[in-house]
Formats: sequence, structure tokens, C-alpha cells
Amino acid sequence: QAHIVESGGGLVQPGGSLRLSCAASGFSFSSYFMSWYRQAPGRESEWVASLTNTGSSLNYTDSVKGRFTISRDNAKNTLYLLMNKLKPEDTAVYYCRARSPRGYDYWGQGIQVTVSS
Repeated sequence: QAHIVESGGGLVQPGGSLRLSCAASGFSFSSYFMSWYRQAPGRESEWVASLTNTGSSLNYTDSVKGRFTISRDNAKNTLYLLMNKLKPEDTAVYYCRARSPRGYDYWGQGIQVTVSS
């Protein structure tokens, strides 16, 4: 059974850093296209970043370019999101999504990130 668990969130001051992790099990992680999404209170879900199964192609939403870095370790079945220079508007629940080659999705339960002084 597929299982995804995010970790690494918390409270950080503006300008600070956090690294989110997404641990996957129960499916062939190295074959899956992986993404991070986030949802702020009262807002729709927003795509943040994605990378291909080999990590050879990365993409970011404009608001995080130059500040966030998505990566993966297929040997550890883990996806990461390194977030630097955090801003209050980055406050949201962050979700990890795994998309199979056939287009089936698995989602994590989400992890809260709060950027506040």
C-alpha cells in the first residue's frame, strides 16, 4: 500500500530556512514524477515545484525561483524541498504528490510551514 509522509515543517522567522522531506513507501518511487504543492488559509492549492523521476528536469513556480530547491534521493525513496529566504507569504500547508507513469496520484497528509516573526 502506498504511503507518503511529509516532515520538516514548523515555525521559522522571515529570511530563515527549512528543509521538507517526503518519505515514500509501497510503490516504485524511482519511476514517479514528484511535486510539492502548498495551500495557504483561504486560498486554493498552488503548485510549487516538480522534478522528473531521474531528477534531470526541474521546474518551479515563479514566486519561489531562486529561493527553493527541489531534489530527490531514489535510493532513500525520499523527496526534498529546501526553502531559503522564507517570506510570510510562504506560510501554508505543504503537500507531496507522487504521479505514476500512468497518471495515478498519491498524496501525503501535508505539513505546516509558518513564517512569522
